[in-house]
Amino acid sequence: MITADETGENLERRGLVQVYTGTGKGKTTAALGLGLRAAGHGWKVCMIQFMKGKINYGELEGVERVEGMTIEQFGRPDFVDKENPAQVDIDWARKGFERAREIMASGECDMIILDEINVAVDFNLLKEEEVLEMIRNRPAHLEAILTGRYASPGIINIADLVSVVSEVKHPYMENIPAREGIDF
Repeated sequence: MITADETGENLERRGLVQVYTGTGKGKTTAALGLGLRAAGHGWKVCMIQFMKGKINYGELEGVERVEGMTIEQFGRPDFVDKENPAQVDIDWARKGFERAREIMASGECDMIILDEINVAVDFNLLKEEEVLEMIRNRPAHLEAILTGRYASPGIINIADLVSVVSEVKHPYMENIPAREGIDF
């Protein structure tokens, strides 16, 4: 059933803002699941990964097999120092942000996943107000997914859906190292 709001807009194609945040594992995985579901319905899905680069994450290989879904990385394989981020990390985040704005302006995607953008804001690699403005000004049909720990109050406030993933128990606590195919 197709429903419309008071302006007559088709609500099935109105893009919403979803945020996946919290200390638990699974935020990127949830966003990838949404992307896979959307691609299965013929949507074009673009994922921008902030603060990730040159690591052979399994999703990079997997997405190559999914028609209509792409991932672009903007970061180094190293951890970013929150207290003193290197200029190269700020520059990578800025490039990712500009690429996200370009994608939004072009209308080339039906869904954009901004993976780890919450962390990029928290680490002061990006300004919160710029991210909020970009989200507010996106095309009406564009579904926007924002992931990462530390979602700011402004990002939470602008969202239509917020899921907080909590860590209750994690294999790392038992000295089980990250596993290929599961953790990366």
